[in-house]
Amino acid sequence: MWNTPTKVQLDEIPKLYATDFIPIKYKKIFLHFFIGGCDWYVAEYDGDDRFFGFAILNDDFEMAEWGYFSFKDLKDIKVKGIVEIDCDLHWQIKRASEIERIVQCRCGI
Repeated sequence: MWNTPTKVQLDEIPKLYATDFIPIKYKKIFLHFFIGGCDWYVAEYDGDDRFFGFAILNDDFEMAEWGYFSFKDLKDIKVKGIVEIDCDLHWQIKRASEIERIVQCRCGI
């Protein structure tokens, strides 16, 4: 993984289920991972391996969804053994409703 998030960044993310009371459009997205046409947006973290957030795979906005994904699995993804997932260095924490790619999806907001 390129630009693996720091412990400080990971510690800022609310624990799993801590934001259940917040409507999806107001959930804050703390990290953004990407590769090609795939994006993972992180809203919650269990402090070990599991994230909750929004995933768009292969630019398929119709099938994109909110759910759980593994930090380890993201770190292990390699395309042709060379290209790895990247964590957006310039990401600014923002609400899900402020992220154009999430808003474009059928179930994003």
